[in-house]
Amino acid sequence: MQAAKPLPNYLVQRFHGWKATSYSENHAWFKRLASEGQHPRAMIISCCDSRVHVTSIFGADTGEFFIHRNIANLVPPYQPDGNQHGTSAAVEYAVTALKVAHVIIMGHSSCGGVQGCLDMCSGKAPELEEKSSFVGRWMDILRPGYEKVKDLPEEALPKALEQQAILTSLENLMTFPFVKQAVESQELSLHGVWHEIGTGSLETYDPKAGSFSGI
Repeated sequence: MQAAKPLPNYLVQRFHGWKATSYSENHAWFKRLASEGQHPRAMIISCCDSRVHVTSIFGADTGEFFIHRNIANLVPPYQPDGNQHGTSAAVEYAVTALKVAHVIIMGHSSCGGVQGCLDMCSGKAPELEEKSSFVGRWMDILRPGYEKVKDLPEEALPKALEQQAILTSLENLMTFPFVKQAVESQELSLHGVWHEIGTGSLETYDPKAGSFSGI
């Protein structure tokens, strides 16, 4: 027996509203996207968090961003083991097929995944240590980042680890041979940004300074 059910009515109503307004006013653009395919300028890897709306933040049009979302905006290291790797597949497609010019890692404040990593690594969430925890095993990617910030004052840890999630992902991206080659040939650039949800501010990572600063 299938568990799926029809869409909730409020989503159906919103779809009809979109079709009558946004789509109707831009139908030629949508038909062009359908016939010519997508040519996004950038890939954004962001968190699944519903409060992070990357297209709104950057005022992006349909077709402008290739977006991949996962818990805590993490990129795992390159691991060609024949298993299924959703994030790695998205990176491969963006860089080798779509040939995006930019890959942007976007972290954010009050990240539940990062808080889970903090709790797990400090012994406060033993359930995340279980092999059966998908979240826990995913957050293992961030353990090296936790080791770098664990001695900071407790109140500074969440933001510090949220930014370490960005840096870890940037470092792991460079373990992918096709990413490294594209970066070294100046066909691709990597970027890290951190979004403060409450204030709406954005901080970018400056590799020369080795720190994040507001824009």
